Amino acid sequence: MRFLPRDEKFYDLFEAGVKTVVEGAVRLDEMIRNFTDAPLKAKQIKDIEHEGDVITHKAIELLNLTFVTPLDREDIHNLITALDDVLDYIEACAERLSLFRINKTTDEARMLVGVLVQSVKELEQAVFKLRRLKGADSIIKNCLEIDRLEHEGDYICRAAVAKLFEPGSDPLEVIKWKEIYETMENAIDRCEDVANVLEGIVLKTA
Repeated sequence: MRFLPRDEKFYDLFEAGVKTVVEGAVRLDEMIRNFTDAPLKAKQIKDIEHEGDVITHKAIELLNLTFVTPLDREDIHNLITALDDVLDYIEACAERLSLFRINKTTDEARMLVGVLVQSVKELEQAVFKLRRLKGADSIIKNCLEIDRLEHEGDYICRAAVAKLFEPGSDPLEVIKWKEIYETMENAIDRCEDVANVLEGIVLKTA
């Protein structure tokens, strides 16, 4: 039986971290399409976010205890914390949907969360290729697709917010949905932050 070097644990934590991000995004997508039991669904996403926090803390603790790391220390820290940031915004969006007592979705919300789910799945593919840097060119392709999705998310969010201010809109609903849209957009933006870290790692080792 081959003894795995300790630094393999970083890749285990990266992969566990991105899995929680994907799970959180998928649960948010389900919540936005069906608001039945919204408080319970928000609590489930909160639990996933807490699981992500635990993974992040484990990675930072391991980083502080490891003398020789498989990647630059700064890259390890930036990658795990950037993944955590995505999940934080996903949880924040779910919390707002519950607290604001949203019971009817919008086409724009469905489109935005769809972009978010696509983005985190691209992240998952890229992170799982990171171990021993298999498929470096393919990781770059994932990063480019995440960048494209981020631009798409920006466009959808701007159009969604503009639509809120059409004549006859309920001011309270405008306030609620503007914050929800912008929180979802922030989650998509944070995916691009993760992609930038991954791209930097690939370029450094090319």
